[in-house]
Amino acid sequence: MKLGGPLPEHGHDASAVIKLLDEQGSPGTVGTTSGRFFGFVVGGALPATVAAHWLADAWDQNACLYELSPVAAQCEEIVLAWLLDLLRLPNGCGGAFVTGAQMANFTALAAARHATLLDANWNVEEDGLFSAPPITVVVGEEVHVTVLKALAMLGLGRNRIVTIPTDSQGRMRADALPRLSGPAIICVQVGNVNTGACDPVGEICDAAHQQRAWVHVDGAFGLWAATIPTRCHLTEGVGAADSWATDAHKWLNVPQDSGIAIVRDMRHLRGAMAITSSYLQPGERREPMQYGPESSRRARAVEIWAALRNLGRQGVADLIERTCQHAKRFADRLRSAGFEILNDVVLNQVLVSFGESDVTKRVIEAIQSDGTCWCGGTVWKGCTAMRISVSSWATTETDVDRSLDAIIRIASREAT
Repeated sequence: MKLGGPLPEHGHDASAVIKLLDEQGSPGTVGTTSGRFFGFVVGGALPATVAAHWLADAWDQNACLYELSPVAAQCEEIVLAWLLDLLRLPNGCGGAFVTGAQMANFTALAAARHATLLDANWNVEEDGLFSAPPITVVVGEEVHVTVLKALAMLGLGRNRIVTIPTDSQGRMRADALPRLSGPAIICVQVGNVNTGACDPVGEICDAAHQQRAWVHVDGAFGLWAATIPTRCHLTEGVGAADSWATDAHKWLNVPQDSGIAIVRDMRHLRGAMAITSSYLQPGERREPMQYGPESSRRARAVEIWAALRNLGRQGVADLIERTCQHAKRFADRLRSAGFEILNDVVLNQVLVSFGESDVTKRVIEAIQSDGTCWCGGTVWKGCTAMRISVSSWATTETDVDRSLDAIIRIASREAT
């Protein structure tokens, strides 16, 4: 790749710079916007959102303050209200637009840390964690790594958490919740990254709130199941939680850098994230930088606004249902071909085993080399599997059938 070398002493023509970047950089990209990319939960970008992203870049808005960008601030207010309605979350929640689910979990859990310690008469933002009352953090054994990283960044520690068992699909067992005393946070999951399974959030919230514990929902992609009648039962009780994290660049199919943190009581979000200075004069409107970890940042809500305006309520529901049906199509045909489906296909995730571990690994490698589609590997309950994640608006039945033909052909060859 000719992008490196010493820094030029003198600048190059802008057209030449872009030409070089295209010629050398484009071949090094991954086709995640393809209708046949099924690796990881990565949506393609809807055309309207790409154009909105370009427009926002051309505007070059700093979305930290209403005064610096009225359009960015107003888009955030509009989008947040739309999302609360769409995801069936309580009206009046506070929200922050961040980079992705990692920072959404961090932001929401910072609010949880603030609130639980405030309840114990401790101001963590002013006095830190030294000598603070300990916070008990409860997670399921299928907790996503981004939650663990967020807890580590918040000083709550990976080794201090209490881990409780899950069922065969990775759902947290509500009956295994421990007795809690003092500050406590329970992290639940809506949309297991392997199986798509959702924790019984309502049941957990009932038990948690009786013990004054905060419930945080990691719903990076699974929260979107609330938008469709055929899947919303999977998110039953989610609205009773205290905070939520999700990604618009997964199932809503907007460009990258579009995480969303939502907190029931916006005072706790602001308490964890507020910033003051003599030159920052807050107005009467919502000031975005007072609710998220970043100050200067791009206007992320613009392309989320474009996606929701472009799709509407019904379009979002159609997108979620369509991709779920594609996942079922994958599972049904692979099972009929004699391969083992390891999960109950309730959302957009399919786990398939082609036999022994080395055989499955060989099939995955061959599928990736073939190029018809791209699927990744995982390990589920000790079994090596291929994971099919159907998240893109661009995936059609033809894409699914063409991919299935290739997978079955390759698996039949490699398994003999």
